[in-house]
Amino acid sequence: MANRVRCLSRLSQNFGFSSSARSLRQGQLWAVHRKYSVLNKLINTPKFLAVPSETSQLTQARAIFIQTQVTPNPNSLKFLPGVQVLESGTLDFPNARTAHSSPLVKQLFRIDGVRSVMLGTDFISITKINAEVPWSILKPDIFATIMDFFASGTPVITGEPPAEDTAVDSEDSETVAMIKELLDTRIRPTVQEDGGDIVFVEFDEKSGVVKLKMQGSCTSCPSSVVTLKHGVQNMLQFYVPEVKEVVQVEDEVDEISQKEFDEFERNNMNWRD
Repeated sequence: MANRVRCLSRLSQNFGFSSSARSLRQGQLWAVHRKYSVLNKLINTPKFLAVPSETSQLTQARAIFIQTQVTPNPNSLKFLPGVQVLESGTLDFPNARTAHSSPLVKQLFRIDGVRSVMLGTDFISITKINAEVPWSILKPDIFATIMDFFASGTPVITGEPPAEDTAVDSEDSETVAMIKELLDTRIRPTVQEDGGDIVFVEFDEKSGVVKLKMQGSCTSCPSSVVTLKHGVQNMLQFYVPEVKEVVQVEDEVDEISQKEFDEFERNNMNWRD
């Protein structure tokens, strides 16, 4: 009853009546009560509340609020759509040629200025080509692409994603298993918070060298070397005495992409001159 009186008071204000019930004649109060009763019946009638499920899902997807989070790399931003992106882990797409398994990543690479994309469980890390391209120009297209994609209901991954040797395997030596375990439990979660990732490549037992691959915002981050040497290397050496050094490696696709990107930059600078 108290809720109905409050609703009636707000309704009377909306119709231009005074908020004081004493200032209303009994006939006016009854008229307002009748209007409220009719409105209440209409609102609570199921047929007026029935909305097609597709429309409801589409409205919800289009209403998602995308947040951005800065990373240590000024050329990378972490986009948080507020919905699940991957079920688990991360997937790195250093260039458009590696995006065949993700329709979302394909669309993001169509935006001029996007250099690489990495997906996480609840985020999308995007790296732009250089500092000369301001985020204020890229953000509107990125926001629109992400919102439209999730509104479509299309799966984020539709093909076989690129495999990474990060999980402990039965064939791994004790040393390799310890390295992978440390990476997965102590290092990768922290790096992923900054929109990047570090994955295991190999360990040379003779030289004691651990080869790791940087992904996402870590790829071209100015502080990645410091992170690798003073953070990752020190921790691995503390727990695994067999580790003598940690180095960053790039696979063939990354090296080709970097060469093509450098060539593009040189041509672009020559054109400006």
